Amino acid sequence: MANYEPLASKYRPKKLEDFVGQKHLIGENGPIKKFLDTEKIPSMIFWGPPGTGKTTLAYIISLNLFFDFHKLSAVNSGKEQLRKIIKIATANKQYGRKTILFLDEIHRWNKAQQDALLPYIEKGLITLIGATTENPSFTVNTPLLSRTKVFLFKQQSEEDIQKLLSKIAKKEFPDLIIGKNELKAMANLANGDIRSGLNILEMASTIAISQKEENKKAKITMEILENTIQKPIYYDKNGEEHYNIISAIHKSMRSSNPDAAAYWVGRMLSGGEDPLYIARRLLRFASEDIGNADPNALILANNVYESCQKIGMPECEVFLIQLAIYLAKAPKDNTAYKVENLVKGDIEKYGNLPVPMHLRNAPTKLMKDIGYSKGYQYDHDLESKKSKQQCMPDKLKNRTYLKSN
Repeated sequence: MANYEPLASKYRPKKLEDFVGQKHLIGENGPIKKFLDTEKIPSMIFWGPPGTGKTTLAYIISLNLFFDFHKLSAVNSGKEQLRKIIKIATANKQYGRKTILFLDEIHRWNKAQQDALLPYIEKGLITLIGATTENPSFTVNTPLLSRTKVFLFKQQSEEDIQKLLSKIAKKEFPDLIIGKNELKAMANLANGDIRSGLNILEMASTIAISQKEENKKAKITMEILENTIQKPIYYDKNGEEHYNIISAIHKSMRSSNPDAAAYWVGRMLSGGEDPLYIARRLLRFASEDIGNADPNALILANNVYESCQKIGMPECEVFLIQLAIYLAKAPKDNTAYKVENLVKGDIEKYGNLPVPMHLRNAPTKLMKDIGYSKGYQYDHDLESKKSKQQCMPDKLKNRTYLKSN
């Protein structure tokens, strides 16, 4: 065990040809391939899910160009560690050697820490490769973003993960039996994460070998995978995925797609989202997108919100799924939402316009004497029960928000 090395580390590729996935970046016409061919590497931000090769690709770049490679984790490092690397980079420059600083989880550094990188990037003293699972638009300072190129890493395909697992299994466990269905299942359980896939292979192999019957070969079975491996759900309640999924819920319901709406609600709840947050968003949707086309939608949404408050998870999950299905199937009318925005626009443009005198109450003689309520028509006294008196401020007297009243 002293020499134990996890498969993800042991089989980390050192050449671009061995790198799995991200063909849009490293393929024949990929930008990073071209950077390597020209030996000119800009400072970059690698953005994507875990296990998609961000660290590995940075390492391959440094090996291919013989750069001095330094890795920091933003979780447990700061300006002091940066100063040490800058000192090394300064010495490297005297001998014509370039320095790469790979900063993992760059979104964890605060504004001051990120700003500390700027002068060294501008001078070319270091080439920064930052890695993040969070949207850099929200987590990386604008000055730093303007000095770097952002590259999006995609989830690895099941096919690529399956090929890699098969290749490594033959090398690492030549006597182990792994069927095609089991390999496919492991690739699926990896959820687009190569590192997770290798960990699953290692764990399942260990269990299979420990359960091996005498005089028989060890075999990874579906039972082993089902009993020991759980597919990870990547979800950050404060990160971009939170906003991506709530957007998917809204747009699925707006598109009258109850299946998708139910799925995305389930995804959020599986990731640990507060059910009341989802209930609030569905309550808003009932008015914004359905409105008076089905007033019962708002009543049901409010009842579901109160029910979630009383019962909580996991029992209230079915309430939210039921509501999402109802809202998706309901007729749609966003008139109230459009009127809301028009009203806000007029308020912003005109400010506090005075209430017309005839609409004001006159509880005192003085107020009546100066014209309060003068000329007001009591609609119930009219035969039509509907007056045509002006109800808007003078500057908006002809303004209409609805196509017809």
